[in-house]
Amino acid sequence: MIGIEPAHRRLFFFVGIYGKNRDMERSKKENNFAFVDGQNLHLGSIQNNWKVDLNKFRVYLRDKYHVSEAYYFLGYIKEAEQDLYDRLQKAGFIVLFREHNHNLKSNKKGNVDTEIVFEIMKNIADNTAMDKVVLVSGDGDYKRLVSYLIKKNKFKTLLFPIKKFASSLYKDVGSEFFDYLENANIRAKIEFQP
Repeated sequence: MIGIEPAHRRLFFFVGIYGKNRDMERSKKENNFAFVDGQNLHLGSIQNNWKVDLNKFRVYLRDKYHVSEAYYFLGYIKEAEQDLYDRLQKAGFIVLFREHNHNLKSNKKGNVDTEIVFEIMKNIADNTAMDKVVLVSGDGDYKRLVSYLIKKNKFKTLLFPIKKFASSLYKDVGSEFFDYLENANIRAKIEFQP
């Protein structure tokens, strides 16, 4: 014989299932992309005597900001850094390099600002599935882009690797649009532990 549950238990079960489904739908609808200035992230963390665990960082971006694609920008390819490139790809980053003339490569700085801006705008124009941008950098060169994306409701957050080197150009951006990776609660989630 099958017992009948009291009405209040059935209602609780229904509300519990509905709440879970609604949360699952909401997280499925968010499809944010991250754009990481690799040199800025690396230098910012090591200057503060810690190192980012790439696997943990990718999981953090996925879980906290619903990042489905994460682009990691580097200055140029060095054969000696192949291990780093492999680790980035294994962690789930899409690795992009700045184009250089091979004859001039040794004198070039690893500045990837233009490549990041181009990739963001390309994704906004061509990828209707992308909802919002997560930018990882302390560089003030992105200020106009960030302001524009906020106005267009296409910006999720700016993650500064270290507060000390966060550009003062962002002082008028609301605090809801940025955070510091060095904050204890974030650092604990993404720090490399040997």
